[in-house]
Amino acid sequence: MKKLRLVGIAVPAILVTSFTVTPLSAAGSGVGNSPPGTQPESAYAQSYSANHVKNVFATTQTSCYRPEDPYTANAGPNGGYSGATPCPGSATGEDTGATAPYATQVGSNPGFATGPSNLAKNHSESDIQVDPTNASHLIGSVKWFASAEGYNHVLGFYESFDGGATWPVQGHIPGYEGWTDNTDPVGAFDGFGNYYELVLPYQFYYNANGSHNFQTNPNKEPNPSQPAEVISIAVRPHGATTAKQWFTSHLNAAGVTGPDFVAPYAPKGHEPDKQWITIDTNPQSPFYNTIYAMWVVFDGVSSSKPFVSIAQANADGTHSDWSAPQILPTISSTAGDSYLLPHVAPDGTVYTSVTNFPGGHGRCCITVSTDRSTDGGKNWTGLAVAIENIPIPSFVGGYANTTFTDGIDNTFAVGTTLVNGHYPLYIAFHEKLTTFANVLLTASYDGGMSWTTPIQVNDNASAVDEFQPNLAVAASGTVSVNFYDRRLACPAFGTTEAKNAGLALDLANPNFPGTPPYGATNYCVNTSIQFYTPGLGALGHNIRLSQHTWDPQLNSPYRFCVCNAAAGFIGDYFGNTTGGSTDYTTSVSTFDDGSNHGHFQQQVVATVAIP
Repeated sequence: MKKLRLVGIAVPAILVTSFTVTPLSAAGSGVGNSPPGTQPESAYAQSYSANHVKNVFATTQTSCYRPEDPYTANAGPNGGYSGATPCPGSATGEDTGATAPYATQVGSNPGFATGPSNLAKNHSESDIQVDPTNASHLIGSVKWFASAEGYNHVLGFYESFDGGATWPVQGHIPGYEGWTDNTDPVGAFDGFGNYYELVLPYQFYYNANGSHNFQTNPNKEPNPSQPAEVISIAVRPHGATTAKQWFTSHLNAAGVTGPDFVAPYAPKGHEPDKQWITIDTNPQSPFYNTIYAMWVVFDGVSSSKPFVSIAQANADGTHSDWSAPQILPTISSTAGDSYLLPHVAPDGTVYTSVTNFPGGHGRCCITVSTDRSTDGGKNWTGLAVAIENIPIPSFVGGYANTTFTDGIDNTFAVGTTLVNGHYPLYIAFHEKLTTFANVLLTASYDGGMSWTTPIQVNDNASAVDEFQPNLAVAASGTVSVNFYDRRLACPAFGTTEAKNAGLALDLANPNFPGTPPYGATNYCVNTSIQFYTPGLGALGHNIRLSQHTWDPQLNSPYRFCVCNAAAGFIGDYFGNTTGGSTDYTTSVSTFDDGSNHGHFQQQVVATVAIP
């Protein structure tokens, strides 16, 4: 997410097939859904070792890039902030921009793209994917911050060839350095083992107080030679071994080579956001290697509409031309739609969730439905409402005690095994009825026409916030939901855990001004996971994926400006995927495991066996 959006304006009608909500009972569906119940906090704390979970701090290698618009403010020493850091000169094989501007920076206005290469220190908001041709090959992508104070970042990647044990290749994703930020990391492998990252580069410049100015005045914006915002592609071809090996241009059907733009947006007032991608990797599917790129376009402040474009992947890492963007059907044809999360069923049917905000984000409630295409993305049908009028945490101040902002409220996945003759659809979401947020899960076993009564996923005995769920479905059909979890108190004063968690740096928190949050409850964070059968029967209890509890206040990027410390960032979402018998999660930690002395936001990859 790049900036706060308020949504909820009506637009002309688009026909959809059904709006009826008819939740299936467990008996009526032929499946039994069940929550995991509750477990003592002591059992949860020990579940990391009991389930042989492994953690790897995957993003601690040196990586550098030259920002289009460098930012120099330093909010430290509180919170561990240290401002931008010049590149120490030992990067991971990428082009750091130290000797010349990047290709897309040529044409920048005076004063831009002229600073030194900076170290990427913080890494929050992430995605992770497994190569369908090699289950030991994984690529994660994440926001790669040069300045937490300025919310100054591009997208970066980290790559493993041994099932997540090591991550030897990483760096910023090249090709789109000529915009101030690149955002919303998400990728997908094609059936040949080529990896596609769907990128959202956008321009802004800094006002005197450090806030962001999105004005598209050619005399003021950083780089008038490039569109203000674009939906674009970077492809890492199968067999790549260095950080520089990416394709960011496209030879079109007319024989012209240019940037690999899916959809460029030059004028202010038509602004893309929330892009997502999926690729059909089933060789038996009639739409094998079809690429589906989705995003929304905000028209002004409050209105947004969802779009899809498709292309065909080729074995050499190239692809066909992108189709003209097509608007997707939405419930009641309202605007204010976002969070398109497409997935392909084994039979080639592609589905996406569509989240509708009847008012501003955080102002009460969301409604989620799904769309479906059975002909490779040419035609789309709107399906039934899955969840309706769900109260969610406020965008800013939604969680007690801390200042990080709310992220994406729901997640979507498609099953891999038939249940009652259909591939199941799953939606998990967080809901805040009163004081605390919980994670819930619902399913459809009739192709999205009706949905089960939601069940609670988190099994904490104490009342705390559980939020940002992420779904994945294994080849066996086993469902996993991971989420951020605040049931364990921050480490106690005087302990090694408190020292390594960096709590002494946290002196400006809301509950304990001037005092670190030693022993604070509903404050520090772990990552958890819950497994289910395809019919949503709970497989055991929540499992703790974090070896160490971490403080979300440390080095939390300022979402709007250094002048507003009330809107920090730990990411709007994080990654969950499966490969073979293993579930992979990539999520934030600021803990120092021996490799993170600055308590920066690092991506920790957790692996656990799928039951």
